Amino acid sequence: MNARAELADCGQLATDFAQTRERTVALVAPLSAEDACVQSMPDASPAKWHLAHTTWFFETFILERFETSFQPHHEAFRVLFNSYYNGVGEKHARAQRGMITRPSLADVLAYRAAVDARVTALLAAPSPEVAALVRLGLQHEQQHQELLLTDLKHLLSMNPLFPVYARTATLPPARRSSPGWHRIEAGIVEIGVDDGEFFFDNERPRHRQFVEGFALATTLVSNGDYLAFIDAGGYADAALWLSEGWDWICHNAITQPLYWQRDGADWQEFTLRGMQRLDLQRPVIHLSYFEADAYARWAGARLPTEAQWESAVQSASPDTFDDLFGACWQWTSSSYAPYPGFAAADGALGEYNGKFMVNQYVLRGGSCVTPDGHARATYRNFFPATARWQFTGIRLAQ
Repeated sequence: MNARAELADCGQLATDFAQTRERTVALVAPLSAEDACVQSMPDASPAKWHLAHTTWFFETFILERFETSFQPHHEAFRVLFNSYYNGVGEKHARAQRGMITRPSLADVLAYRAAVDARVTALLAAPSPEVAALVRLGLQHEQQHQELLLTDLKHLLSMNPLFPVYARTATLPPARRSSPGWHRIEAGIVEIGVDDGEFFFDNERPRHRQFVEGFALATTLVSNGDYLAFIDAGGYADAALWLSEGWDWICHNAITQPLYWQRDGADWQEFTLRGMQRLDLQRPVIHLSYFEADAYARWAGARLPTEAQWESAVQSASPDTFDDLFGACWQWTSSSYAPYPGFAAADGALGEYNGKFMVNQYVLRGGSCVTPDGHARATYRNFFPATARWQFTGIRLAQ
């Protein structure tokens, strides 16, 4: 790369950094300080914590290593806003993040501004390693932008007033085409990535898998489709459920998707725009793996493997499938496990993905709250089988 190209690349990275950091702050603009502090469950985090943790990431993994005469913004923040990086040191208990009333929201925003200025100074002439870590940090922040909205939706749903986050908040798009199937013949397929503008370590290496012939649904399962499952007694039929899933819905008295409520003979759904009448044409979201699996069995289908999902998407024309990336994450039947030849990075950053490869299922695609440009066909999202607060839905396979 010549000097002019290097300068342009540095300038673009600085622009990307500023825009990504500004978007996170914009996401919390509609919130009060009280909204930003509360934690609705152990799996969710307060908005204020997301603001601070993403800043901690840049301070800990970039400034601490590469800034001359580094001094922490606040010594206690190293523990307070560490998430799960054991290689960095001690962590504040995840379930107690909502107890962090101080630093205040204003103090956290000041922390962000101070770290942003210091990182921007490094980006005037970054080394290749600094540039790579900043790109990773931006992808990490985009993940937290989505988590911030999913966590916030869960928090607001706990309020009996069902407050509106934003009247213009994005919703999953309604179904645009008739349901159909895209068929793939049996054969050896390649999935994963070895090169690209950016990818996480769990997406590599690219490798071959044999898949039997199958068909992948061209549309997502809709609210109307899922309502038919409920009306047919799907939540009361043990034959449709995995044993652990049946025990889970019985123990937790689950009879419908998260955020659905009956309104007389009709249904309502809580959204980031507040409570709304259930739109039967929009995709059903906020389902656990157990619910997705039970519905697929009731529908005479199944969930795709991640190799099937990725190979079908890569082999099809762009208009074959509705809403691969802009509606909801789609459950697969694949356990989250390392690809053949996977190796985690050295040091604390090696904890980013690899250590979670147990008791999780892979989801593919992207949701209506996934930041633009973040999702891709090789992206491997993952959650435990009972997770419901994420924007998770169903694309069937046969």
